[in-house]
Amino acid sequence: FFVDVASGAERAAREAGLGVMVCNSAQSPEEEADYLGLFAEHRVRGVLVTPADVTGANLEGFRRHDIPFVFVDREVPSSDGCSVSVDDIEGGALAGRHLIAQGHRSAVYVSGPMLLPQCQDRRTGLLTAFAEEGLSEEAMVHIEAERLDVASGRDAGARLLGISPRPTAVFCANDLLALGVLQALFAAGVSVPGEVALVGYDDIEFAAAAAVPLTSVRQPAFRMGRTAAELLIEETGDEAAAHQHRRIVLQPELVVRDSTFASRPGA
Repeated sequence: FFVDVASGAERAAREAGLGVMVCNSAQSPEEEADYLGLFAEHRVRGVLVTPADVTGANLEGFRRHDIPFVFVDREVPSSDGCSVSVDDIEGGALAGRHLIAQGHRSAVYVSGPMLLPQCQDRRTGLLTAFAEEGLSEEAMVHIEAERLDVASGRDAGARLLGISPRPTAVFCANDLLALGVLQALFAAGVSVPGEVALVGYDDIEFAAAAAVPLTSVRQPAFRMGRTAAELLIEETGDEAAAHQHRRIVLQPELVVRDSTFASRPGA
């Protein structure tokens, strides 16, 4: 997902004659603080950031040094910056409505750490879809994984297998978790989608190439990165005086594949 975001940002930057440096904090606020300090020290023109520190405290260095920044895949918590994000509540609702349309009346939600706003919003969206059908919050079982990666998905899948009665539908907060859950289900001899329907989020390249092609909520990652870079270039370029901070929210879409009970068009 973030490779596509970075590609979009780099395309816009190159068209403006600018270079891009990419750093990965691995969701560590401490590593993020180190990188942000490095950027401030070198007086970069601006920064695109997906904060690991949800409090935004690490951004104070930018404010002190007047370095512009744009939040990517997050909404900026104040009015002093731009952000480009996706409507994750709607994304979770898309997944929930799809599962309900396939006849499921309950689901397991596998999230990453719930400190992350995306994990919260996707859960809210799933519950919104349930409420639209008169289903209670108890219709959702929540498994919180330590990280948003395949290994954590396998661990969540093992926990899921211990639930009785076994759920027939699973919605994961990203595709890496979903791929890990898929591995755990396969190892236990559980058929997807025959016994369990599985939905991921992001629609990364591996989603379509999985052993069972994965139904996923697609985020416009390339567009998100490009739009964020364009906002930053506008804020720091010749038209900076006319720049106004904006919060841009993009819309997700559901891509249906074999991992849910729905048939693909033409199948």
